[in-house]
Amino acid sequence: MKMQMPQTLSIPNGDKVQPTFSKAELNARLEKLRRYMAENDMQAVLFTSYHNINYYSDFVYCRFGRDYGLVVTADSYTTVTANIDGGQPYRRNQLGDNVVYTDWQKDNF
Repeated sequence: MKMQMPQTLSIPNGDKVQPTFSKAELNARLEKLRRYMAENDMQAVLFTSYHNINYYSDFVYCRFGRDYGLVVTADSYTTVTANIDGGQPYRRNQLGDNVVYTDWQKDNF
C-alpha cells in the first residue's frame, strides 16, 4: 500500500514576532501594488525573488536550494514556503497567510 503524503501544510506554531516594518508601512506598500494591479486588470501577482517577497510580506528566508513565492491578490496575500522553515513563515507573517509545500512529491513547488 502506497502512503499518501500531503502536498501542502499549514504550520501555525509559535508566537508572532516583532515585525521589521510597521503594519502601516506594509499596508502602504501593498496598497500601491494593488492600485497598479487594478489599473492593469491583474487579479493576482506571483513574486519569486527574495527581495520582493521580503518587501511585500516582511518574510526573510534562507533558500536552502528550494523555491519560495508570494501571491498577492486584491484583498490578501499568501507566502509559499518550503517545509524546512517549519513555523517561521507563520510567525513572521503579520498581514497574510502562509502555505508550506512539502518535498514529498517531485516538482511540488
